[in-house]
Amino acid sequence: MAKTNSKGTTTTKAKNYVGVKTKPEVDALVREKLVTARIALLLKAPFFGNLATRLQLINADDWCPTAATDGRKFYYNSEFLKKMPAKQLEFLMGHEVLHCVYDHMGRRGERDPQLWNIADDYCVNQDLLDQRIGEKIPVGLYEPKYRGWSAEEVYDDLEKNAEKIDIDDLVDQLLDEHLDGNGDSGEGEDGDEKKDGKGRPKLSEEEKKQIRDEIKEAVMTAAQTAGAGNLPSGVKRMIKDLTTPQLDWRALLQQQIQSTLRTDYTWARASRKGWDMDAIMPGSDFDKEIDICVAIDTSGSMSDTMLKDILSEVKGIMESYTSFRLHLWSFDTDVYPEGAKVFTADNLDEIMDWEPLGGGGTDFEANWKYMRENDIQPKKFIMFTDGYPFGSWGEPDYCDTMFVIHGSTTIEAPFGITTYYELSKETA
Repeated sequence: MAKTNSKGTTTTKAKNYVGVKTKPEVDALVREKLVTARIALLLKAPFFGNLATRLQLINADDWCPTAATDGRKFYYNSEFLKKMPAKQLEFLMGHEVLHCVYDHMGRRGERDPQLWNIADDYCVNQDLLDQRIGEKIPVGLYEPKYRGWSAEEVYDDLEKNAEKIDIDDLVDQLLDEHLDGNGDSGEGEDGDEKKDGKGRPKLSEEEKKQIRDEIKEAVMTAAQTAGAGNLPSGVKRMIKDLTTPQLDWRALLQQQIQSTLRTDYTWARASRKGWDMDAIMPGSDFDKEIDICVAIDTSGSMSDTMLKDILSEVKGIMESYTSFRLHLWSFDTDVYPEGAKVFTADNLDEIMDWEPLGGGGTDFEANWKYMRENDIQPKKFIMFTDGYPFGSWGEPDYCDTMFVIHGSTTIEAPFGITTYYELSKETA
């Protein structure tokens, strides 16, 4: 039974293939095509090929309408695949590999299963197109605006626009199912495995954890074999997360400020941080005055609550130091000098009353222009931003820079240090 979706593409209701008895010779042909697709990936895209070869091929005609994976096995419907061209099989194989790599089966949580699967497919298909893996299957989901988005961000966007979306139309364009063990995957219930070993697989929590650990190890090995230049951007970020412990932005901010010069402690001037606790604490003693610049991007969705949280955190960190100059300003397409202010230990209490100016476009380069024109070359430049500059990100060699990005956990600056803003529990 075929139907035409909103994009004019004819799609086949793949669920009609479930239970169709396939001749052994047809299944053998499909398996041969899948093996050939894996070999092609090994030769042309070793990262994908190495991960694809570790998935055991399992015929699932009795329950799977298209394809699926649990991280160890590649389940397929032979009727769905038998007429699929070789290049499209490579795309499908890569599709299942990336679902495993990104742990889409384990990240759903309480989200709607169908909408989560749709969001995952948008992300995976974009990566496959960017990496030129095989040939996109015509019915597969694709939306250019989601390039670089995480599955969670795509899901939130789809949920926000749910009334404008034909969910049934999008479901018809899904290439596979998710076997996450959390209930309905969108086409049926997980866990109805039959006594003969056939049927939808059922995994215990311990098995799912073991599979995730196996995948992480396999991803690291495959990435090392393929080389960083042959990896999707999302995989590069994931590997960075696996190999580099991520600090909360507050801890990283404090670490970066503290790293600007060597410190020692002194009782000559007590730290202001203990005053509200009726305690006397030693302050930090420096060889030189610490010089920090903080810029607030007012072009994005910087709320008053976020601003209060950021200023409070900066204030708390600076209170640990006895001698500092904190340059604070806001910017959009330009820096607003009339709103710029320098804070020291003598007027730091006034920082909570500071108000940013602006609200137009975004030009990160304006900050470096402002610093040059005013002969400012800080030990550390810290920018709070949504991460969407109109032009370049700035000058990588002018000073040490740290970008604190809000509204996204996937954008990464091309230089300096990138961390991601989260509202503190006390302020939220």
